[in-house]
Amino acid sequence: MIPFLFRRLLQGLAILFTVATVTFALIHAAPGEPFAAQLEDARFTPEMSATLRRQYGLDAPLTTQYARFLTQLVRGDLGNSLSQHRPVREILAQALPRTLVLMSAALAAGFALGVVTGAAQAARAGTRLDRVASRISVALSALPDFWLALALLLVFALRLRWFPVSGMMDQTTHEYLTPMGKLRDVLWHLVLPSTTLALVIGAVVARHQRQALVDILPEEFVRSARAKGVGERSVIMRHALRNALLPIITLFGLALPALVGGAVFVEYIFAWPGMGRVALDALAARDYPVVLGTTLVGSALVVVGSVLADLLSAAVDPRLRRG
Repeated sequence: MIPFLFRRLLQGLAILFTVATVTFALIHAAPGEPFAAQLEDARFTPEMSATLRRQYGLDAPLTTQYARFLTQLVRGDLGNSLSQHRPVREILAQALPRTLVLMSAALAAGFALGVVTGAAQAARAGTRLDRVASRISVALSALPDFWLALALLLVFALRLRWFPVSGMMDQTTHEYLTPMGKLRDVLWHLVLPSTTLALVIGAVVARHQRQALVDILPEEFVRSARAKGVGERSVIMRHALRNALLPIITLFGLALPALVGGAVFVEYIFAWPGMGRVALDALAARDYPVVLGTTLVGSALVVVGSVLADLLSAAVDPRLRRG
């Protein structure tokens, strides 16, 4: 196991280096000016623009900027934001926990919903329940997440007024609430954005879980359990489901980093102050250090998700541990 983790760590470092290099080249090749908002101000003179570029090292050749970026990255320094004028590490340290709260709730709810729905479909394969659930799953997985977010926002926040429209907390009353009141406030604001992502994830997981169980149920060990008089629910939950979890574990590893990218527009629609909003604002402002920082965080999650999926697969399947 230790050699495996060491190899994956080296592969992860190579991935991060490649992503950092490609992102650095693309963001500098894209049209636009880092200080475009200031340039629109008539009081912002070309001399002031030149001073800012010199202050942040943007007047140096790209090779020099790239070498400085790699040197800072090795030291764990992501630089300073061009638009917010503070360390990128500080910006990400504030935004990442908020995105992790949203991701954790969406992943937990989405995978629980998907596994239960897929198991119920497989147990009643070919019935009307299976067909209806399959159509709903296909429809949800085909919908863009931002469209679903807008629909939930329109119905449950604007029309029915059951949930808050935006934000992570009530800016007026949150500071005056008790600790439990603050927790309820955050959870209440979390419902709509996490439900949006959970529905999309659950639809994809349900389709894979159903197919995996349909392939496992005709196996000999399942027929043997039935022949011994084991109840159908126990056959599915204790015997078949465990052997059908490998593709779901792989999906979990892929969903961890993909959800950061998928949450960008959902966070923006619900004004959730996480990595998604930070990334979009940084792209609009051509804030090179923040764009690079958010991209590297997403790449690190790809590596972590892949390793976690392999470890969970080995925990479920003894053959993988022996291999």
